[in-house]
Amino acid sequence: MRSSASASLALDEAIDVTRTGDVWLFRGRSVADRAIQVSTNSPVNHVGMSVVLDDMPPLMWHAELGRSLPDLWSGAHQRGVQLHDLRAAVQVWGQRYGQRAWLRQLQPPVTPAMEDALLRTVARLDGTPFPSTARLAAGWLRGRLPVRRPGPPEADLESAFCAEVVATTYESMGLLAPGRRASWYDPGRFWSGDELGLAQGFALGGEIAVDLAVDPAVDPAQSPPQD
Repeated sequence: MRSSASASLALDEAIDVTRTGDVWLFRGRSVADRAIQVSTNSPVNHVGMSVVLDDMPPLMWHAELGRSLPDLWSGAHQRGVQLHDLRAAVQVWGQRYGQRAWLRQLQPPVTPAMEDALLRTVARLDGTPFPSTARLAAGWLRGRLPVRRPGPPEADLESAFCAEVVATTYESMGLLAPGRRASWYDPGRFWSGDELGLAQGFALGGEIAVDLAVDPAVDPAQSPPQD
């Protein structure tokens, strides 16, 4: 696990060290970014999760309004819950959306059983729609209620915000104790200033800033438009 005292990593270095379960946090300054930060009372507006399995390239599991990249589970460009090439996703968020990025590393490494639970969650949630801002705010308020109704962690998700996807996946993997509504989680819950309270002795390290310097060989504008 890298310490946050190391200050920053280049994107290539961050991708090289990331493992399944690590989280990526993003903060932007656009009106939409600020709306998410304010409506969820969060210092960041987006969170995604690393998926690094066998000889596959590192992937990012998250939810977003855009459809800039192909979803690697369905093979289509879609809005909502998506599985993307991690490098391409971080470059789009950094270069096209103008976001700052941080990596938090999960320790110890996840088990094969957790990886299986992750893949089952991807199969269930991939393609779930992204909520409107109004539904996002209403869901955040409902999430302040202490207990959700009985059922699997994804049962409440008619639409899914990024933090709900990561939290639901963590719960399915046994990293979070059950009982919270998915909408209780916002991106700020995955920031180190908030105690997430992981189970089974797991913990997330401090934030490592990731240098998203523009790569002249990458042109995110060539991706399909977000709207």
